Amino acid sequence: MVFSSLRGYFSMRQQSSKVQALYDHCKTILSPSGSGTAPPSSQALMKLSSILDTIQPADVGLKEETADDDRGLGFFGANALSRVTRWAQPITYVDIHECDSFTMCIFCFPTSSVIPLHDHPGMTVFSKLLYGSLHVKGYDWVEPPCIIESKGPGYGQVRLAKLAVDKVLNALCDTSVLYPKHGNLHCFAAVTPCAMLDILTPPYREEEGRSCTYYHDYPYSAFLAGNAPIRDGEEEEYVWLAELESPSDLYMRQGVYAGPAIQF
Repeated sequence: MVFSSLRGYFSMRQQSSKVQALYDHCKTILSPSGSGTAPPSSQALMKLSSILDTIQPADVGLKEETADDDRGLGFFGANALSRVTRWAQPITYVDIHECDSFTMCIFCFPTSSVIPLHDHPGMTVFSKLLYGSLHVKGYDWVEPPCIIESKGPGYGQVRLAKLAVDKVLNALCDTSVLYPKHGNLHCFAAVTPCAMLDILTPPYREEEGRSCTYYHDYPYSAFLAGNAPIRDGEEEEYVWLAELESPSDLYMRQGVYAGPAIQF
């Protein structure tokens, strides 16, 4: 009995050390927004990715969902819910920690759920897929900006963007990184139940000009732009993006972090 208790204690210490190491490294290398200090070195950012690569679902209080769970409920369980109810479940957002420097959070995706196309202005985002499969599609703005004032109903202003990534991520993949000027606009669609651990730096802050904007994408052929820098045959790599006031297909709820405690 004593041996069993000790084994459980050291197991929890091991779990906690991974998340604690992640937090400690973020706190060390990521300065508060607007502090004017030098950005993290490439080595420090590589270490952050390597720490994230080691994180498993159990390290943050999650259990892996299976395809049999359909729309899955992450660590919330489904014993009291019928299959019909489960199909209506939203994406669950879990806030682990937020400060002036960074945000640590988890997104738990039911199968087929979607986070629509959105941006991360001036931000760098590290994403570790903890389990399952997730389709990600990302764009870069074309520079200098190519903008059209559309006269069509419901379009308004549209801006040209180029495809940066279009692939399915699986849980064994390495941490992916989104930069302020590369892949900064992206959308997610869950192929299976899955969960993503994110580090966003600096965090979203509307008062500092970092609010999340959602977009609708239109094929390049939807608008005529004689000055667009497009070569023949490359049209499928480009889209026109129009801002949305609020996405109609985003269904999300707040969850509670159930992993090991972090010493802040």
